[in-house]
Amino acid sequence: MSTTVTRQIVRVDPELCNGCGACVSPCAEGAITIVDGKANVVHEELCDGAGFCLGVCPTGALVIEEREAVAFDHVAAEEQMVAKLKTYIPQECFRCGTDEDHAPLLPVRTQGRSTWVCSGCLPALIHG
Repeated sequence: MSTTVTRQIVRVDPELCNGCGACVSPCAEGAITIVDGKANVVHEELCDGAGFCLGVCPTGALVIEEREAVAFDHVAAEEQMVAKLKTYIPQECFRCGTDEDHAPLLPVRTQGRSTWVCSGCLPALIHG
């Protein structure tokens, strides 16, 4: 039986989720998958509560909440991240096309959509 702790964890509102899957890739640990057309945190032990998935959700269906959940499993998360590298597809900056292998990317909402922006293009978005 797994021990539960009070901690931060991602929750998906199924009423708001449109099943686009944008949240799956930012979840490096593999806690989120699409099940029956909706995003779900199916492996709570893999959710670190960092919330990188939140910024790319076009409908705002993802939130971080503090509640009882199984403890974060660092070992299992590391194993999952190593496995995901085999099918890794780098995300790209929507402005310049630079991928995350060449510059840090941040989630951004622009013109009604959720996407990624590189650290080089971010200042222009902020300052115009």
